[in-house]
Amino acid sequence: MNRRTFICSFATGVAGALLPHSADAAIKIFRQGRKGVRMDAHVRDYLAKIEHFDEPHPNDLYLDEKRMPLLKSTLNRLDRVQRTVGHGFFSLISIDRAIHIASSYPSIGAFTREEMDFLEMLFYKDGALYGFLGEKPLYKFTDTIPTHEAIKIPGTGNYLFKGRSAELYQTIRKSIGPDLILTSGIRSVTKQFMLFLNKAAKCNGNLSMASRSLAPPGYSYHAVGDFDVGQVGFGKGNFSKRFTETRVFRDLVESGYATLRYTRTNNLGVRFEPWHIKVA
Repeated sequence: MNRRTFICSFATGVAGALLPHSADAAIKIFRQGRKGVRMDAHVRDYLAKIEHFDEPHPNDLYLDEKRMPLLKSTLNRLDRVQRTVGHGFFSLISIDRAIHIASSYPSIGAFTREEMDFLEMLFYKDGALYGFLGEKPLYKFTDTIPTHEAIKIPGTGNYLFKGRSAELYQTIRKSIGPDLILTSGIRSVTKQFMLFLNKAAKCNGNLSMASRSLAPPGYSYHAVGDFDVGQVGFGKGNFSKRFTETRVFRDLVESGYATLRYTRTNNLGVRFEPWHIKVA
């Protein structure tokens, strides 16, 4: 099978082939390998992928080139929905709500049947096919974010869930100071589609490369409590390794309040994300 062909059915044993060892075993073998002990080829390949997350690798899964126009038309329609409702509120709306809004505005245009089938197919695809090995907190394509459970964080344009997420953010910010800012909060299925498809388009349809930077739709813990933080004025650097050089990150580590979901040696197939705070 051509590696640029999109696999439309689940592959038996894919997850096991991607990472046959537990996280602890992978880390142990990695460290032994650096001391001259032979490292398992699967572990070596896995670690290389998350270290060089923004590069293509052998066996990466690509979207069929014939579907690239469909990806782009769907992405453009989602972008028009976002421009219509605003970037902040877009993070809360469900797929059903996005469909309704699109059909209500001629400037957006209703989603086509092909676009809807494309979105639904991607949502129910097993993330392990791309190399994403995290759990899936959302199981339904039409899952919603109850707006009464969300609170907008002043000065950020982002929302957090009331209760544990909002309280943890305020605690961290009180400890570290106003230089810490919320850079991404709640993300609905719709918002995660927007981010994932945008990354996939920039990667020329390489879904594996996209999944090393962004959880596939349904797999993001931003939909159930996690959030991202950064340092005021640091811009795009807040979403890179350079964030570890900031005072905010150093204070995060020293405060002990923050737990990272995607560590340097995570076994989820994802790049190191020192800005992503684990809540859920």
